[in-house]
Amino acid sequence: MTKTAPAMHVAVSRARRVNKAGVEVEYRSVLLRTSFREDGKVKHETLANLSALPDTAVETLRASLAGKTMVEAGTALKIMRSLPHGHVDAVYAMARGLGFEAMLGPACRERDIVMALLAARICAPSSKLATLSFFADTTLGQDLGPVSTDDLYRAMDWLGNRQTTIEKALARAYLRPEVNPDKLALFDLSSSWVTGTHNPLAAFGYSRDKKRGVEQIEYGMLANRAGVPIAVRVFPGNTADPTAFIAIAAEIQDLAGVQDMVMVGDRGMITSARIEALKDTTLGWVSALRNTAIQELAADQGPLQMSLFDQQNLAEISHPDYPGERLIACYNPPLARMRKHKRAELLDATEERLKTIQKAVTAGRLKDAGKTGLRVGKTLGKNNMAKHFTLTITNTSFTWVRDPDSIATEAELDGIYVIRTNVTEDSMDAAEAVRVYKSLANVEKIFKSLKSRDLHIRPIYHHTEERTRSHVFLCMLAGHLTWHLRDALKPLTFTDEDRPIPEEPVAAVNRSTAAARKASTQQLADGMPAYTYQGLLRHLATRTRNTMSMAGTTGTFELLATPTPTQYQALDLIRDHTKNNRK
Repeated sequence: MTKTAPAMHVAVSRARRVNKAGVEVEYRSVLLRTSFREDGKVKHETLANLSALPDTAVETLRASLAGKTMVEAGTALKIMRSLPHGHVDAVYAMARGLGFEAMLGPACRERDIVMALLAARICAPSSKLATLSFFADTTLGQDLGPVSTDDLYRAMDWLGNRQTTIEKALARAYLRPEVNPDKLALFDLSSSWVTGTHNPLAAFGYSRDKKRGVEQIEYGMLANRAGVPIAVRVFPGNTADPTAFIAIAAEIQDLAGVQDMVMVGDRGMITSARIEALKDTTLGWVSALRNTAIQELAADQGPLQMSLFDQQNLAEISHPDYPGERLIACYNPPLARMRKHKRAELLDATEERLKTIQKAVTAGRLKDAGKTGLRVGKTLGKNNMAKHFTLTITNTSFTWVRDPDSIATEAELDGIYVIRTNVTEDSMDAAEAVRVYKSLANVEKIFKSLKSRDLHIRPIYHHTEERTRSHVFLCMLAGHLTWHLRDALKPLTFTDEDRPIPEEPVAAVNRSTAAARKASTQQLADGMPAYTYQGLLRHLATRTRNTMSMAGTTGTFELLATPTPTQYQALDLIRDHTKNNRK
């Protein structure tokens, strides 16, 4: 029977034998063979013995026989350009895995640009004009194509018009009873300064950034208990906190699509006047008493006495001034020690500044009692120390003494705070009410992330009301994705993964042993390096997407760099997080 057409191949075999000297030696045999089938059997024919050739030549011959085109090393491939990609890819993977991109709206050019703006805000926050340079220096520029400033502003306008729809979708996802059985919503207010002089929302007001002499806007943030941003409202810079609270409280039930909700706000937000307004709604609320109200509870053998804390660190009390409300008094000894130490420091620092004024009066440089009083008042008001000093001011002299009764009265309440709520004990026990109020710290984390740590919402350069609102909303959405990224990537960062649940309601939670070890060794348990969140984003950015060309051809192709072990793990963590958290 005739043979089929022969096919050549390289056969390499290795064997270990003992030579005459008694030493075990490996022998390599490299044969050029043809294979053919004869009478139903596969047979081989050796054409040449290539054992003397080096391994590189053998591999080249093997590849050539396999049909691969061989070109001279060094001229085969060229990297035409490398662009950072890994950090952008992580943002998109999170957004698409959560269904976030689809929630923004139907696929269109504006949505693509909004997604790119979100990625830029998370990876390299800057002004909109500087963001165009970021696009060009990352794979966003390749994927988007040419983008002008007009394109950016059209996309922002598109986003602003969809704000209510997007916020309703987020509220349904994060506040509906199935995922939010406590029916809790957190709300707090902050401010950021504005550049220019034409923004209609800009006004002088109380600056939470301590930025004096500039106009600002205020914005209220709505979040779930974990601190995931859900909605934001922008107010003129001179809006009082309670006014802003009532404005957004009226929208909460409609946003979430539920009949009852518990709002959590700080003592400056949910005041007695606001509580009266809330009685006309079905909203529950949790807040805290101001220091002056706490002093009234402790005065004249009132219900708030230190003996309440002999056996426990919290106690529920009542008072006729708060009908239909529950008051939960808490005592935190470490907080008491901190306040005592801080008060002593402030008293000493205030006295040093008063001595400076006294020297000016004694030397005759300050001769008018009224002017002296103004300087003294400014000094005492800086740290709210006026209540602790008794002053004597004339045109030629200025003296003071500390008020021991005032200091002692304040010291008696060191470490004590009082939570107030209208939520019944059946729905929320005393310990849980304290935890709920303390969860407001999660909203503070949002503001910290927005302002400086991650997203740099300030300063605000926009000059129209609509663009200002769109900018703040864009930053809120970036904060939403940032929360998920931080949560997903915490096994690779210094974040404490072992916080007790539920937390002890009053005392501060100590850092876990595992988190302390990560911080001291700068390593994870498996020996891999630990990162800050921003440091991890920078590491992800080192995974590039490369534009390649091949010698002898005119086309190009894209090639992603191989991920590092950390980058592999980060992508796996994002996939797992989106799988478990898709709403």
